[in-house]
Amino acid sequence: MRDYITLAIWVVIVGGVFAYLWRKGMLLRVTAYVQETKEELRKCTWPSMAELRGSTIVVMITIALMGLFCICSDFVILKVVRGILPKL
Repeated sequence: MRDYITLAIWVVIVGGVFAYLWRKGMLLRVTAYVQETKEELRKCTWPSMAELRGSTIVVMITIALMGLFCICSDFVILKVVRGILPKL
């Protein structure tokens, strides 16, 4: 019985919020936003599978090179700091 009361309370709350938003016109704005978004997405040109594959390969190579650069830089800085600190 307690579950039904809780459910009824939530239905009333959600219904009240829905009615408030409907009265203020906010639901119409959300609908217009979704329609405009769909129109803009229809105007987009999507890459072909070959273009997508090529771009993915370029991104993967770039990430690997940046990772290698970070590892090498870290190693060089570590050697320089360890070389300087014992002499202090």
